[in-house]
Amino acid sequence: MLKPVCAAIFLVLGSANAMAQSDVFPPVPTWQPEFRVDNDIVLERMRFYTDEARDLAIFTNGTAVLLPDGLSDEDAIAYANEVLSRIYNAHPDMNPMPMNDGNLVIAYNHPAYNVVIASFIEPRMDEVRVRHLDGLATDELLMTPLGANVFDDLGMMALYGRSFMFMDAQDPRVEIIHRHAVDDAE
Repeated sequence: MLKPVCAAIFLVLGSANAMAQSDVFPPVPTWQPEFRVDNDIVLERMRFYTDEARDLAIFTNGTAVLLPDGLSDEDAIAYANEVLSRIYNAHPDMNPMPMNDGNLVIAYNHPAYNVVIASFIEPRMDEVRVRHLDGLATDELLMTPLGANVFDDLGMMALYGRSFMFMDAQDPRVEIIHRHAVDDAE
């Protein structure tokens, strides 16, 4: 499990009428950020956040999936793809969790995560502030403490990070399969 400092939950509301009017399913955001952190950094942070106790699959755009132990590479890829599909084909609820190291982890209702690295995103926050609403999926309404589709910097970063999950779900390619360290005493 991940060790968050605190959690901020976004309540997702969708108007049945708005969803019925949309021809896009699953709903997706228009924003596909051109800047992202290297997957080796995502892997290093996910290893830390899981106390090096979980196998991981990292997709091309940085979405990380926690894997059950003992899967072959082929089964790990199939499992990771299934997890991503379940998130993508339902409403992708997100739970942004600020971490002790200053980074932000976006969790979903299945064992997948996106990591927003603070030192990477800080110099790019002007663009995030301008583009964050493009990170909303088609006809999406998110209720935050500030109001409907009103976001503070944490919320804007969460939409930025979540956009990579959408990108990975639309073109799922596992780039890294990481096996956790096994204690020799077991």
